[in-house]
Amino acid sequence: MKALALPAIDHYVELIDLPLPAVEEGQIRVKVHAASVNGFDLAVSAGYLRGRMEHHFPVVIGKDFAGIVAAVGDNVTGFRVGDRVFGVVSESVLGTGSFGEYVTVAADFGVTLLPDEISFDDGAALGLAGTTARDALNAVTMDESTTVLISGATGGVGQQLLQLAAATGAHVIATAPTPTDVDLLTTLGASQTVDSSRNITEQMGKLHPDGVDVVFHLAGDVDALSALVKSTGTFVTTIALDLPPVLATGARAERIMAMATRTTLDDVAAAHASGLTTLSIAAVYTLDEFQSALAHFTSGKRGKIVVRPNLEA
Repeated sequence: MKALALPAIDHYVELIDLPLPAVEEGQIRVKVHAASVNGFDLAVSAGYLRGRMEHHFPVVIGKDFAGIVAAVGDNVTGFRVGDRVFGVVSESVLGTGSFGEYVTVAADFGVTLLPDEISFDDGAALGLAGTTARDALNAVTMDESTTVLISGATGGVGQQLLQLAAATGAHVIATAPTPTDVDLLTTLGASQTVDSSRNITEQMGKLHPDGVDVVFHLAGDVDALSALVKSTGTFVTTIALDLPPVLATGARAERIMAMATRTTLDDVAAAHASGLTTLSIAAVYTLDEFQSALAHFTSGKRGKIVVRPNLEA
């Protein structure tokens, strides 16, 4: 099969031929119809995770996937050949990835059925962004009296989280660096926006001088943003390696490591299938256009970047 992989240490990502991945007990093999680009993929391809995570070369990159079950291992329940599925590659070591024609994953974690109402492109774009947003939301309690700031609201996780937070009735402030972003995030449910290209602390000081109940930190300076949380509030980060050292007395901090359980993925799919959440796909590339996909991803895109294998129609 064709796959995008790091063939060995100190190599760049290449489109190479690999054997079809074996299906062991408790696993399913998925014929990938679509995958999507995440920041994690850039970190792997650039070698930033060497020494941090074990590498089993060749390392196929890619986390998100959507496709059709092509083979089922022994002692697997809940999946049959031909099922539409989506999910997140959740191995503890780097080696298996979704940027190939097939991917083999454990059947009991990181994969679930994809409703017929959701396209493969959307399914591929939902996995990591949707589970991260859902886990971040579940870290706090919100209702109509809650004031929330989402920093990094224009990204894949941010857009999902904004819609989920707005659905609770909370007053959601979203960072938006351009007028186009303001329009998009307002449509998705933002009550207010602040310009992330300017001093957010000053803007928030004018809008909410007493602080906010929740800050979702998906981008931006951790110290400046954590200072905006009330003493009774919560700071939630998906990117900071260390929690902020100083918070208002009584405030708490939560670091989110997305857990793509089948239950969480089912919740993500149900929200999307029902129309509670939507997503935008900025562009679709093929495996051999991966460098263009990476360049697009790093260019300040709005919406997810999808990569499709070169499969026959």
